[in-house]
Amino acid sequence: MSTPSAHVASLLEQFEADLLTDWLREQAAVGGRLVGMLPEAERREQSRDLLALLRRAVAEAGDEVRLDRQAWAGLREFLGNVSRSRALQGLSPSETAAFVLSLKQPLFARLRTAARGDADQFADDVLYVTRVVDALALHTTEVHQKGREEVIARQQADMLELSTPVVKLWDGILALPMIGTLDSARTQIVMETLLQRIVETGAEVAIIDITGVPTVDTLVAQHLIKTVTAARLMGADCIVSGIRPQIAQTIVHLGVDLTDVITKATLADAFRVALRRTGQRVSELSGSAKADAADAARQ
Repeated sequence: MSTPSAHVASLLEQFEADLLTDWLREQAAVGGRLVGMLPEAERREQSRDLLALLRRAVAEAGDEVRLDRQAWAGLREFLGNVSRSRALQGLSPSETAAFVLSLKQPLFARLRTAARGDADQFADDVLYVTRVVDALALHTTEVHQKGREEVIARQQADMLELSTPVVKLWDGILALPMIGTLDSARTQIVMETLLQRIVETGAEVAIIDITGVPTVDTLVAQHLIKTVTAARLMGADCIVSGIRPQIAQTIVHLGVDLTDVITKATLADAFRVALRRTGQRVSELSGSAKADAADAARQ
């Protein structure tokens, strides 16, 4: 009696075309979004390539099913690429794994025919195929999940960058309006973005507005202090605005020392302080000047 791996490798080589036809039919029977989203030509090409890689891997690896071995490297890489592409297309891990698992039935049918009544051979072959296909399906699920996690991580990084814009309010004055929770990861992005803009603009004052920050705890206060300290090292003073009564009470209750940090209740108050620190001021136009300005605007 031949070994299961040798028997399966021989079967894959002898009936590759028939297995491909049966497998595509099984994929269509299973249905789901996979069949609807991917063109038949693409599914056929991927299925044919997988069968060829599977035959070589089984022939080289023998009865040991260890996907971390070199014999499975080509098949691992191929399935990894398929899983990542389908993750980007929006398919779920189970839908991607179903692509591989649907190969079981065509293989079992061919093994039954090839066994010719040899129950022991058939049982060993079925057990071997089950181990191989299940391992491949699990690999696609793991790679698919990692792919989705990478996409989510990139999206979160993009959102963090978009949610921390540094705005130039006036010559020498920057403003950083913050909305949402301030954690360690976001603090790092805030700090890097602010320091980069300070270098680019040569700003003397940076206003950090926390009106949109829902809560301030000890950790958030420490993050603010770190950002203020980093800005000072770059030669810019920092003003923290948006200190609501509830936040002020919380900071006092927590015992956080912000005595070295200029704080204001509103962004407008912080802007006035920033103008004074930069030696600038905004004055109200006289009545005639207002009229001239209005006429100019209409023209």
